[in-house]
Amino acid sequence: MKKIFFQIVFICLSSFVFAQVGINTSNPDQSAILDINSNEKGILLPRLTSAERDAILNPANGLIIYNTDSDEIQINTNTSATPNWEALSITATSTASPGQSTKYSNVDVTTNVNNNNTSIHLPVFGLAEWNDNTSLYVIDNVNHTVTVNETGRYEILVNASIISTSNSARKAPEMYISVNGTQVGSFSSTGYMRRANGHEETTLNLNEVIQVNAGDVISIDILRTGNTGTVNLRSSGSTNFHIEKIL
Repeated sequence: MKKIFFQIVFICLSSFVFAQVGINTSNPDQSAILDINSNEKGILLPRLTSAERDAILNPANGLIIYNTDSDEIQINTNTSATPNWEALSITATSTASPGQSTKYSNVDVTTNVNNNNTSIHLPVFGLAEWNDNTSLYVIDNVNHTVTVNETGRYEILVNASIISTSNSARKAPEMYISVNGTQVGSFSSTGYMRRANGHEETTLNLNEVIQVNAGDVISIDILRTGNTGTVNLRSSGSTNFHIEKIL
């Protein structure tokens, strides 16, 4: 019994001396005070409701819990006197695709994007910069659309560099996002541009977060809202489209 007692004391003192603890490993990583090794099981954090979390007396800065009401790992990012609980991640663990994205740029520089008052799809899907998941993002570079095959929230960035290549009439192309042929989000407008006095080039920009369903078809639509005349994409690679799943 005395031998066992001294062994326990030795282990406790060793932990204090080396300030490292290894569980299922005799060689904890030098950068870790606690190194837990397993290829079969995980770590289960304390699971609290929001009310139980808020009842914690003077929660330390950096205290971590699992909130069963919001299904989030949360951390106190403020003081114990005035705790501020924030989720460690805004992405849902039930989904496999947050952070995956695709980016395309144009090769088309001849299509008149100021053709008529009925919109056309911006011819931006010419060159793939990358596509992290070709099952999630299915590109139709003939009809200039992307089909999204997972329900969720997506951020879309579009930059269209355009140039007036005919007459000096004031032209005002306008651009927006469409889902299944219906406009969503804001419009991007130029004011006006013309082939005179250095007003030949301008840009249209969109930055939107939208909620879509699996199988929805997204396009970037552009149409004439001013005078007739030819407006083209400025040069190959000058117009780009980026979409990323964020939730």
